[in-house]
Amino acid sequence: MNKFLSLLESPTPLLADGAMGTLLHTHGVEHPHCFDELNLTDPARVADVHRQYIDAGAQIILTNTFGANRYKLHKHGLDDKTAEINRAAVALARRVVDASFKPVLVAGDVGPLGVRIAPYGRVQPHEARAAFAEQILSFEGVDLIVIETMTDLYEALEAIAAAKEVAPQTPVVATMTFTRDNRTLLGDDPAKVAVALRDAGADVVGVNCSGGPAQLIRILREMRQAVWTPTSPDVGATSETLHSHPYLWVKPNAGWPEHVGGRVMYAAAPEYFRDYALEFWKAGANVIGGCCGTTPEHIAAMRKTLDAHPDIQVEAVQPVDAVSTSETAGVEPPSELAQKFAAGKFVYAVEMDPPRGLATQKLVAAASLLKEAGADVIDVADSPMARMRMSAWAVCDIIQRKIGIETTLHFPTRGRNLLRVQGDLLASHALGVRNVFVVMGDPTSIGDYPEAADNYDLVPSGLAKLIKQGFNAGVDHAGASIGQPTSFYVGAALNLCSPEPETEIKNLKRKLKAGADFFLTQPIYDPEKARGFLQRFAEETGAPLDRPVLVGVLPLASVRHANFLQNEVPGIVIPEYTMQRMNQAGDMASREGVKIAVELIQHIKQWAQGVYIMPQFHRYDLVAEIIEASTL
Repeated sequence: MNKFLSLLESPTPLLADGAMGTLLHTHGVEHPHCFDELNLTDPARVADVHRQYIDAGAQIILTNTFGANRYKLHKHGLDDKTAEINRAAVALARRVVDASFKPVLVAGDVGPLGVRIAPYGRVQPHEARAAFAEQILSFEGVDLIVIETMTDLYEALEAIAAAKEVAPQTPVVATMTFTRDNRTLLGDDPAKVAVALRDAGADVVGVNCSGGPAQLIRILREMRQAVWTPTSPDVGATSETLHSHPYLWVKPNAGWPEHVGGRVMYAAAPEYFRDYALEFWKAGANVIGGCCGTTPEHIAAMRKTLDAHPDIQVEAVQPVDAVSTSETAGVEPPSELAQKFAAGKFVYAVEMDPPRGLATQKLVAAASLLKEAGADVIDVADSPMARMRMSAWAVCDIIQRKIGIETTLHFPTRGRNLLRVQGDLLASHALGVRNVFVVMGDPTSIGDYPEAADNYDLVPSGLAKLIKQGFNAGVDHAGASIGQPTSFYVGAALNLCSPEPETEIKNLKRKLKAGADFFLTQPIYDPEKARGFLQRFAEETGAPLDRPVLVGVLPLASVRHANFLQNEVPGIVIPEYTMQRMNQAGDMASREGVKIAVELIQHIKQWAQGVYIMPQFHRYDLVAEIIEASTL
């Protein structure tokens, strides 16, 4: 048996190396440079990386050939040196291993081609296979071939086929990378990927890159579930049998990358990887290592903990119907807003209106200001006051991409039939929006186009039910599959100062039954009256409201503004003492409005989970001041 395959039979996982590119970059090699060319131009630098991983305890090192295929090398004018670069990489790795006098295996590293292949690109499958074959043919003397970081299952299958054709005696590892929703970029789930790679002939299947260890252990378990078959649902791992002998490989990133000061940084420390090494072992991994952001320190930490635990009981594979839904493919982590609520953080949400034209520069600047001030989430209104504005989905996308702060999309049902509602939900999810505030919306009669259609098929509670019990379960309104469940976090409206509290409590119960996750309220100016509504709800139902509430805060800008809200906006009641303060402030009324808002927030902090601030007249500077003052 091949040495690599025989070592996989060991009860202790093999330890592979960590990132090559991360170390080369920290050693001064800039990313525009071709890292693979260093095998020829600066072999000592590459050798030093190999040596550090071997010294850290790695049993497998990957050659510096991740991008050494004709397509990627062509971008650097090096495609005519494809074979030379790959042969040099293998020889270099082998020399370092021989000099170490340690039983370390050399793996020929094969990365994606960097081009799309048919049916989603111009490169034909046979052309892709030929490019992979050209690279693999140059791997003379490797102990195994590692096909990694694949995003396209079609491409991975062509790489496996090429390896089987030109190096039939060499074991093949094939691993894919996944997005935050536990799918490949083309939407394939871990179970489908694992079975396809196994059936194509890979000796080892798995996952690398993607996110950090927490995500990859979920993916690993699903892959193992797909390719292992227990002989009986109530027996342990020792009685499990394989369909056709695939082992499991996992190499996570050191967390999700962040851009800090112009540099890409990874948060996961070596100690974190040390702990997860045992978790991967328990989950059935045969090979463990690190990908982007990991260093020899990460590998050394894992080596130490693996050596300190010579025997770990591997988890039994559960029957399909016994797998926890939290471990299945397609299940995303909660939105950042949901996580902040769960952690007990007092949340600051700020409303922003989309622009009435194409320009988004002011909107982006305002969102940046709010993020710096401490806002947790930006709420994007949809056609407020029934006036024509840019699509709220586009605004959410722009803010999340350019500013890096999460958004909540206001999703009115008015003016949308059932087809449009569902299509718009899919569009929102595809753009990365996870928080949705369902609301009826303003009637078109008050807006720019009073004759526009104003029909709707769903009331807000019906939309909440469609999302929570339909889309988030993977089916549409008709019960047909949408392929992958959505992961929306759904908000609904709540009036804490309603003149008809009995009716409001009835509506609240209906929204809770529909599955609402959190609530946004209308602006309040009497915090004790608002708190009294929640106390009344608890008395009538026998339990306090168990969902987070973001209490509406609308800063008063002037005496005229306060009078307008008091007399012309339904549902808003401003106490007499507040009106007196605004009148007495005179020319400093806007400053008094800021003080009143800060005082309101201090009261609200005692009984609610956050505030929902609604800037007036685009005074985002005042909102930033309010957030900063109320967090002191």
